[in-house]
Amino acid sequence: MSNATKIELPQSVVFDMDGTLLDTETPARQAFSTAIVTIGYDYDADTYDRCIGTSQVGTQEILEEVYGAQFNTAQLYERWTKAFHLLTQNNPIQTKPGIRQVLEALHAHGVPMAVATSNQRKACEGALSTAGVAKYFQHYVCAGETQNSKPAPDPYLAAIAHLNADPMLSWGIEDSDIGTLAAVRAGLKVFQIPDQLPPSVATQALGHKILSSAEELLAFI
Repeated sequence: MSNATKIELPQSVVFDMDGTLLDTETPARQAFSTAIVTIGYDYDADTYDRCIGTSQVGTQEILEEVYGAQFNTAQLYERWTKAFHLLTQNNPIQTKPGIRQVLEALHAHGVPMAVATSNQRKACEGALSTAGVAKYFQHYVCAGETQNSKPAPDPYLAAIAHLNADPMLSWGIEDSDIGTLAAVRAGLKVFQIPDQLPPSVATQALGHKILSSAEELLAFI
């Protein structure tokens, strides 16, 4: 392909982590379903689906709405974290299909990259390091590091600012509806690669690109 016909590369690219870069959503759901039973509640898939892509505060609000104000979120997170670590000790977290090729292609073109995640910084740094992809990212924006969490645009705008790029000339890569809305609100060109759930009708109406896998991103690089 000649230079004249190549698709224009972005100034920067910001990735979500869980379900986008890393295949964490399946073990996270399994660990949650185990943990919530151990503290005396039934696992409800629809409730868990509502939590996907939310911040820890957002998850707490949903759980208290469903299970009651007395729900012990701290105890759940403790059990959930332990169950997750047990699951992933024997089955290490993998990158999502095609992600390594996308990261390598962007890196080869000199495109700076960052991560905007609703996960805690310690978890983010550890997971990306263990997966062997931390080297591709110049910055992380993690839970509690911006005034507002996704679906507000703040995490994406902060990541773009760290990369000294223009949001309108940058890409956001997401899996969840909540994260996609955040990236769209920030003004990025957004690619959604759904993981656990298909995009809602409202999300589809945002006008971004919806892909079936990260491999499809390679056509744009």
